[in-house]
Amino acid sequence: MIDLHTHTVFSDGELIPAELTRRAAVAGYRAIGITDHGDPSNIDFIIPRIVRVAEGLGAAWGLTVVPGIELTHVPPPMIAEVARQARGLGARLVVCHGETIAEPVAAGTNRAALEADIDILAHPGLLSEEDAALAARRGICLEITTRKGHSLTNGHVARVALAAGAALIVNTDSHAPGDLTPLEQARRIALGAGLNEAQFQQARQNAEDLVRKLMGG
Repeated sequence: MIDLHTHTVFSDGELIPAELTRRAAVAGYRAIGITDHGDPSNIDFIIPRIVRVAEGLGAAWGLTVVPGIELTHVPPPMIAEVARQARGLGARLVVCHGETIAEPVAAGTNRAALEADIDILAHPGLLSEEDAALAARRGICLEITTRKGHSLTNGHVARVALAAGAALIVNTDSHAPGDLTPLEQARRIALGAGLNEAQFQQARQNAEDLVRKLMGG
């Protein structure tokens, strides 16, 4: 399992980075992205701390740990600049919290994120065909999520993304130990969203390719 959307105590997760990554390794993960919720008030606190421990934890537990951030409820006009700042602070992985129907995310967030320097648009809700096409052109992955609430629109996201030729990726958005998802359960959720077996395997390959790109391998 490669999971590029998780949280620690540096935002609203339950685990410190060492325990999150240890549990992920024991669960069979090969790579994990730590992407705590960030906005202009806290990215300079979160990102350097994750960067500081990522390589050591990965070496200790035998998996790749990708230091990142999830830009969350950032006003759309600010997203591009905050993404730029996140890169400057050392975030290898920049995720943006998309327009999930489970939260009052500002309209226009999906479009602003897709125009910025991000890697994954998380749980993008009722994603438009135009935004899916933009994701395809810009090489930004669209997320199928295993997280309750956010997963309500997985089927719509899968359909629109596949029609546009946009890359899909399956993530857990883990906040607690029980959120870490075995590969077979992730597969079932992806198939439930409308992907076929080949499309799920392509989503896995998309995650593999993204980790390789982000980590310079």
